[in-house]
Amino acid sequence: MTEADALKKLKNGSEGALEWFIETYTPYVTTIIHNIIGHSMDMSDVEEVAADVFYKLWENAETVHSPKGFLGTVARNMAKNKCRQMGYDLPLEEEILLVDEITPETEIEKKELNRAVKLAVLGLPQPDKEIFLRFYYYCQTMDTISEEMGINLSTVKTKLRRGRIRLRSVLIQYIT
Repeated sequence: MTEADALKKLKNGSEGALEWFIETYTPYVTTIIHNIIGHSMDMSDVEEVAADVFYKLWENAETVHSPKGFLGTVARNMAKNKCRQMGYDLPLEEEILLVDEITPETEIEKKELNRAVKLAVLGLPQPDKEIFLRFYYYCQTMDTISEEMGINLSTVKTKLRRGRIRLRSVLIQYIT
């Protein structure tokens, strides 16, 4: 099911479509929430806020045009509200002063480093590359990767470790 199909079904009241959004966007939503409240509250608080975010999607389905953008905005706002409710100080965001001066040289270095990382990951053999991308890019658990790819959990762990070692060696060569 595509996002557009899921959104259309959600607007028609389909619980299956809501489940699709929950399955697809839970890592995205929980990461946003965890980055705001994760250091001061339990994981159960993160999960509670995430559930509320998806409930807001359900309630506001008729007005949603960009589900990912909606979920990100609502997740950020609800996490901040949770911090306020609990009496915690909110982390600084836009108000923070950047001491690091961004120069054309640092931008070029950053792009070169990103290119080196991308090439290192894409240079991994299959199925190592797929496992690495599933774990680090798509935020899938090792158990999920193991189950979906039909590979032993210990093999998944080994291939992730080898991927990190290879990435480290490429980055060390880049830095030196």
